[in-house]
Amino acid sequence: MTAFSRSNLSILGSWWLSLDRWTVAALIALAAAGAVLGMAASPPVAEHLGLGTFYFAKRHISYLPFAFTIMLGVSLLPAKGIRLLALVTFTCAIILMVFTLTDGTAIKGAVRWVSFAGISLQPSEFVKPSFAVLAAWMFTNWRLNGAVWGYGLAVGLYMVVVALLLAQPDVGMTILVSMIWGTQFFLAGLPMFLVFIIGAIFIAGGVFAYFQFPHVQARIDLFLDPTGTDAYQVARSLDAFRGGGVFGVGPGEGQVKEVLPDAHSDFVFAVAGEEFGLIMTLLIVGLFAFIVLRGFIRTFKESELFQQLAVTGLLVQFGLQAIINMASTLNLMPTKGMTLPFISYGGSSMFALALGMGMVLALTRAREFPGGGKI
Repeated sequence: MTAFSRSNLSILGSWWLSLDRWTVAALIALAAAGAVLGMAASPPVAEHLGLGTFYFAKRHISYLPFAFTIMLGVSLLPAKGIRLLALVTFTCAIILMVFTLTDGTAIKGAVRWVSFAGISLQPSEFVKPSFAVLAAWMFTNWRLNGAVWGYGLAVGLYMVVVALLLAQPDVGMTILVSMIWGTQFFLAGLPMFLVFIIGAIFIAGGVFAYFQFPHVQARIDLFLDPTGTDAYQVARSLDAFRGGGVFGVGPGEGQVKEVLPDAHSDFVFAVAGEEFGLIMTLLIVGLFAFIVLRGFIRTFKESELFQQLAVTGLLVQFGLQAIINMASTLNLMPTKGMTLPFISYGGSSMFALALGMGMVLALTRAREFPGGGKI
């Protein structure tokens, strides 16, 4: 059934036997759904921009082999290698985020991208998985080794990331990073009085963001009063779900992609609902739930605190990103330009997610093979 026997002690043999192949299969299924939806959603967007009909679809599909090569390559690494990779990735991403403040490319009023030789990159996407691993590393040193510097570094790194994200500005990603960090801090043994203090700070930060950033205020006001003229995209998205029903109107027959400029990215879930119906959307939700829950089950069988904290942070990022995208498409929360993992168009997002899920696969690899063999 497999290409490797349990007596094969090579690196690839050990990796294959210890890898969570069910999670890999679920991720491949998500990517396949993304490829199909890219073919369905992107042609009108490309034509409106004067590009080839399948410009975005071809680019999206061309990213997939590289993304899965990254993911499976990273999954080969031991825990020490994951920490080193996270440190290098985080350092490079932070340097590039600083660079965006002076020489970045502005898109839709936010300066989050850098361009090299015609290639655009969003460094903050790579901060998310690398920060989750580094924060887990710091918290582990604090809890197990009594290293106060670990606690201080975890807090300091968080403050640096938040400051750079707010300078872009990217309030949505700031909230996501804060939830990752807060979850890890809580699991590491955060005292209850600090839980309330941090909670109060987060609430105060939300109020500050509402009054400080006009685009945040506009999105929240739009969510609270969806009858305004600015609610066009969300209204069309809801129309798409209603029109799709249980089985959908059929591949290529949807209308929402004709009128939504972000149908291939932020609102790709609406295209799935209209053209493939409730069944397709539930399948997508089920795949995300399976990946997250299976990852939690595997990691909490481990006794190593670092693995538990790192995988929890990475899975919280993966799951929350999916929830935010789908919930905003359904008008269950204010809209936020956040991709649906492995389904929405976006090279930086896909490669960063592949990096993060490769880390999850590496840190949840089985310590024992069926039959008693160990790695």
